[in-house]
Amino acid sequence: MKKILYIALMAVFAACTPNAVDSTKLFLTEDQAQDLIGQGTLLTLQQFKDSFMTEQGNYLSDTTQYRTRTYLIEGRDTSYLFSIDTIPASETPIYIRGRVTTDDQGGNFYKTICIQQVFIDGNDTTQEALRISVDAGSVNGLYPMGQEIMIRVDGLAIGRYANQPQLCLPSYNNNIYANNAEQKIGWAAGRIPMAIFKARTQCIGLPDTDKLFYEQMEIQDFTKLLNQFPKAKAQLQEARRWDAKLIKVKDVHYTGEYFESNGNVSKCTTGNPEDDTNANVFAPTTTNIGYPQGRIIADASGNKTAVSASEYAKFAFFYLPGADKNGVANCSDYEGEVVGILGYYNDNGRYKPAADDWSISIRSLDDLRLYDDEGQLWPRIEYTK
Repeated sequence: MKKILYIALMAVFAACTPNAVDSTKLFLTEDQAQDLIGQGTLLTLQQFKDSFMTEQGNYLSDTTQYRTRTYLIEGRDTSYLFSIDTIPASETPIYIRGRVTTDDQGGNFYKTICIQQVFIDGNDTTQEALRISVDAGSVNGLYPMGQEIMIRVDGLAIGRYANQPQLCLPSYNNNIYANNAEQKIGWAAGRIPMAIFKARTQCIGLPDTDKLFYEQMEIQDFTKLLNQFPKAKAQLQEARRWDAKLIKVKDVHYTGEYFESNGNVSKCTTGNPEDDTNANVFAPTTTNIGYPQGRIIADASGNKTAVSASEYAKFAFFYLPGADKNGVANCSDYEGEVVGILGYYNDNGRYKPAADDWSISIRSLDDLRLYDDEGQLWPRIEYTK
């Protein structure tokens, strides 16, 4: 009987075995992608922003108000740090495409994807980039780093959140208990529900991280970029072109410092990061406010910018390179490359954008390639009580 039962069970399991997944239904070939594009319109990422993202947005009205932190007024010239432009649904599809540059496994890109589009002209390589706000955890399980995707964007929206352009849908914040709630209640760029995003997004080919382009920059390339523009509005518009780029900065080190809210620089402390918001780790607590924590890196000329991390990242309570329970005196001993996503985040309404509005968001600790004089990689030390 046991033998017969065993054979019967094997037959049942065999009958329940699903058919192999047809990869052609999961990943488009380039020819298939071109067939779809031929039935509609393909825009580059910058063309998409230029075509649909206006300064005020088309969602603002007397009854549909943005949050009050939206407005930056310089004389009679008003800039909008928050905006929403809805994109009308069309019988003729409108597409964008790009390769995923982010990875949420480290917890530092929660419900966010960044994509880049690379252009090669002889020896000159450039990139365009865009943020995408998706209402799903572990979204990189479906769209891993290095995966090229094509998105149908008509019927969605493009907006700015703290001046950062992103593919989105309108979202209303009515949290009256939020910190500075009176400045935050209102409409802003919100996340696209996962079901909608999946229905509009197709993968092209297999993931290939070797095809990602890391644009090499100096810190001053972006922190001093906006000085050439006399008005804040022009500065904000230029920053939108740079936001979300995948970059690499070389010959830098952590300083053991952070930017205060007024732009001043202070030294990190050695307290418990569970209650010390200025502790010498990547992202100590914000006491549940949730803003990204920045820790300063500098080059040999003293140019500084912040490396940004979330307190919910898996590496949040790891000491900065060269830091330990005794302080930050050894941070400058580790020098090298930092790679990540360039961000320009301005939600404070300052008339003149400042250097500390810029930051580099790392995807994991592997984005820090910092070594001592003997060529040893910085040790990863997690805070313990």
